[in-house]
Amino acid sequence: MKNTAVRFYVALLVTLVSAAWQRRTGPTYPARGRVTVGGAAVDLRLARSHGGPGDQPVRLEAPEGVAGAVAWRRYPTQDAWTVVPMARQGGALLASLPHQPPAGKLEYQVRLAKAGDTAVFPPRPTVTRFKGAVPAAVLVPHVLCMFLSMLFGTLAALAAFAGAPTRGLSWMTFALIAAGGFVLGPLVQKAAFDAYWTGVPFGWDLTDNKTLLAGIYWAAALLFVRTRDDTKVARIAVVAAAIATLLVFAIPHSTWGSEIKWEGAGSAAAISGSSR
Repeated sequence: MKNTAVRFYVALLVTLVSAAWQRRTGPTYPARGRVTVGGAAVDLRLARSHGGPGDQPVRLEAPEGVAGAVAWRRYPTQDAWTVVPMARQGGALLASLPHQPPAGKLEYQVRLAKAGDTAVFPPRPTVTRFKGAVPAAVLVPHVLCMFLSMLFGTLAALAAFAGAPTRGLSWMTFALIAAGGFVLGPLVQKAAFDAYWTGVPFGWDLTDNKTLLAGIYWAAALLFVRTRDDTKVARIAVVAAAIATLLVFAIPHSTWGSEIKWEGAGSAAAISGSSR
């Protein structure tokens, strides 16, 4: 790929696909589906994350004659299910899940009924996680830095294949990972879950650990390109760092995320893990 523009568009496509994959496969992506009850089709989209104060709303569009309820309990526990009737407001059914402390999780499902027919969604209850409000001034640049780090890392790998300079692209990739992952990332996490870092050596949070791995790979690549980036070893190091970065960031976002280990009714143990 000798053409710089072609390399850019290929890198952009790879980055967009990777970002979409992370979002759609992660544990906070909404649960979506359609059920038919009493001859009426109902589309559902259930949120699996709630940030900031207040209860988590549950809302769905449902034809007249369809009644609903939301069943929930803390996760992971064997608590008895609490069933909350949904109130109708025009063409929608509304309910809410009670606010939980940061990293608190609830599992829940919607139960629908019409003319003696019933349906539940999802068949296996979905899980939602509560978190603190993250200021946009921190969250937006964090996401942007991580997105651009994938873009510049892929550009560096394509440049290495093409025999083009890679030093500047490698430094830019490392700088973006450092800023987005090791400066802004902990600030995001502190706001959301009251913990700056729970990856190695403090825990096994995958979001923190995959950021750490990406930083290590690019730091190693910089050792090879710091003086000359036109050697075979330097180009291999850059390509290896880019591939490793794409692989670790292919892990669904928020996997093994923060979770309160409930001890008993109304109480909680320490937070296990933490993830953005």
